[in-house]
Amino acid sequence: MKYFRNTSWLFAEKILRMFVSLFVGIWVARYLGPEQFGLFSYVQSFVGLFATIATLGLDGIVVREIVNDTVKAHVILITAFWLKLLAALFVLLLLSIAVHLTSNDDSTNTLVFIIASATLFQPFNVVDFYFQAKVMSKYVVFANVLSLFFSSTVKIALILNEAPLVAFAWVVLFDSIILAIGYIYFYLQYSTFQQIRMTWDIPTAKNLLKDSWPLILSGIVISIYMKIDQVMIQEMLGSEAVGQYAAAVRISEAWYFIPMVIASSLFPAIINAKQVSEELYYTRLQRLYSLMIWLAILIALPMTFLSHWVIHLLYGSQYAQAGDVLRIHIWAGVFVFLGVSSGFWLISENFVKIAFCRNLIGAIGNIILNLILIPKLGIKGAAIATLAAWMLSAFLFDLILLKTRIMFKIKLQALTLNILKIQKRRKDEL
Repeated sequence: MKYFRNTSWLFAEKILRMFVSLFVGIWVARYLGPEQFGLFSYVQSFVGLFATIATLGLDGIVVREIVNDTVKAHVILITAFWLKLLAALFVLLLLSIAVHLTSNDDSTNTLVFIIASATLFQPFNVVDFYFQAKVMSKYVVFANVLSLFFSSTVKIALILNEAPLVAFAWVVLFDSIILAIGYIYFYLQYSTFQQIRMTWDIPTAKNLLKDSWPLILSGIVISIYMKIDQVMIQEMLGSEAVGQYAAAVRISEAWYFIPMVIASSLFPAIINAKQVSEELYYTRLQRLYSLMIWLAILIALPMTFLSHWVIHLLYGSQYAQAGDVLRIHIWAGVFVFLGVSSGFWLISENFVKIAFCRNLIGAIGNIILNLILIPKLGIKGAAIATLAAWMLSAFLFDLILLKTRIMFKIKLQALTLNILKIQKRRKDEL
């Protein structure tokens, strides 16, 4: 029950965030219009390419270390905090160099550094790691909901007062500050430590970085994978095209929390099944993949036919081009859902290097396909590139290596069974 309640808190917060962020985000998009919203989305994606470095891949590792060594928990947390703060400063330095390699004007670069400054407050999310380790995530949820409430309220106030674009960039920074304050408050209130010392431990820092460096590389690759399309559209087609594309992607990606929550909840049972028999282990994996595919199809199928109506209803006629993008991009969800769930399998089998290679192949494929398709097909080309890259990394890649070939077979069976079920339902309806 303790773990169930903990997961329920996290799931409820994700659901609330999805609806509130989608509602407010759509309102912001309608207010700013395609060009300004596109510029705002581009800046966030550009910063996102570098901001991943600031995490240092420490999230899961810090949680593991706190669980394994409760005596040194506070030392581990503070050491992780300083490491992440140094990484955030390094990110700002990298961005100051990177902006000179773009065609950005001064106002765009101002937006970049305002939003990038939010990374300076990310180190406070080490509090999240502490509460995860203690199975007390409801306090993290409280902090996140508080931050969501304040930032959403401010965004609505800015819209009603016809604020300029730069004001919305300041909200991103404001949001990170409020979240940091919330983390500090709940940590001071509910942590078991009697004294708070801000000194770090060098041997602990070395041990954390020794374990996290592969995850740093994976994080960078995933960031490129998820953000590069909007950056490339900006450079090739301009801000308005980014706005049209981002409007569709916001709806398509709103569902991506589902596989993470479900897989993280069900995977302990799948791992336990391996202790019983290999057959039961792989049977449960196939059921998980089938569930993921069904959920993704249930989301994608209606959007295929209603994409233009949904875009017009939510964003208005000024985002008319986004409908074609949504119709294509939404199907990437099938492979995203498969990729997230099979990612848990790779970790459980200790195939961390394979997971990195899979993400790297997807990122490279996405960049190459964007270079080919965006000049020919515009923003629809970027959507096709995303779909193809996810298919390559989350499905076809498993065919390459002997260790992952069994996953390809299980995923193929899951896909085939679901396609046959859909065809059978259509026949029955006819």
